[in-house]
Amino acid sequence: MEQVRRVGAYGVLRDADGRILLVRGSERADFPRVWSLPGGGLEHAEHPAQAVLREVAEETGLAVEVTGLRAVVADVVPYPDLGVALHTDRVLFDVTAVGGTLHDERGGTTDLARWLAPDEAAGLPLLPFTAEALGLPVVPLPSGALRRREPFAPPDAARRQRFGAYGLVTDPAGRVLLALIADGYPGAGRWHLPGGGTDHGEQPVTALLRELVEESGQLGRVTELIGVDNFHNPAALGPEGYPIDWHGIRVVYRVLVDLPTEPAVTELAGGSTAEAAWFAPAELRELPLTEIAAGALAAAG
Repeated sequence: MEQVRRVGAYGVLRDADGRILLVRGSERADFPRVWSLPGGGLEHAEHPAQAVLREVAEETGLAVEVTGLRAVVADVVPYPDLGVALHTDRVLFDVTAVGGTLHDERGGTTDLARWLAPDEAAGLPLLPFTAEALGLPVVPLPSGALRRREPFAPPDAARRQRFGAYGLVTDPAGRVLLALIADGYPGAGRWHLPGGGTDHGEQPVTALLRELVEESGQLGRVTELIGVDNFHNPAALGPEGYPIDWHGIRVVYRVLVDLPTEPAVTELAGGSTAEAAWFAPAELRELPLTEIAAGALAAAG
């Protein structure tokens, strides 16, 4: 099957009575009459936090603001008739309403927007990620629920969207693990958070722990989801040798390595990491850091 990828942003919105806002797929949706959290796919270069504001407004009429990052998950749906396996990375935000009036989307991929009590939602067909986010049982959808017949748009050779997972990695002594970007890659010569792109079918946490081993030989455990970063370079020049309109969505976790060892880069790192090293907090001030590394370290104090 052809492997296709997509990134989406979704909002978890509750009212004063504890009801959750859900939307129903229209006849234009891949899953008609199936309910979901409001949200949808990112446009090129769009930050997930901006995408969720746009999507919630389009599907429900409500203006919302982001109050927190709830979860990041991934799932794969096979489309046998199209010969495609669609991997979707889903960024879930807690949001609160700040304006607008609830109404149904007209002519879009949803046709109803409703406030529903948890027991009401439990009785509806829900997309699996929505049921999981609401703490409800994940029930298989009815046979024939997937009705998409239109082929997926071919990828744009001049554009690239990449979803990655990165870690603010520390050890019990408070040292921070960083990876040096190799020559020939964007950001060469700067120290970066360990991590990298997720593979098709791979959960972000699994990808991060795999990358940590590949780039440094360390075994870590993820303790917290701390942020999502958006990176857009309209003319990124990497090992391909020609400029690419590059859009990176990067989720950041806090990771603890309980038994640190001397870092060692393996061949599986793919050449983008020149070396990895542990640094005491005082040493970090003298290092050339990537923007995402500097931001994560500043946020962590």
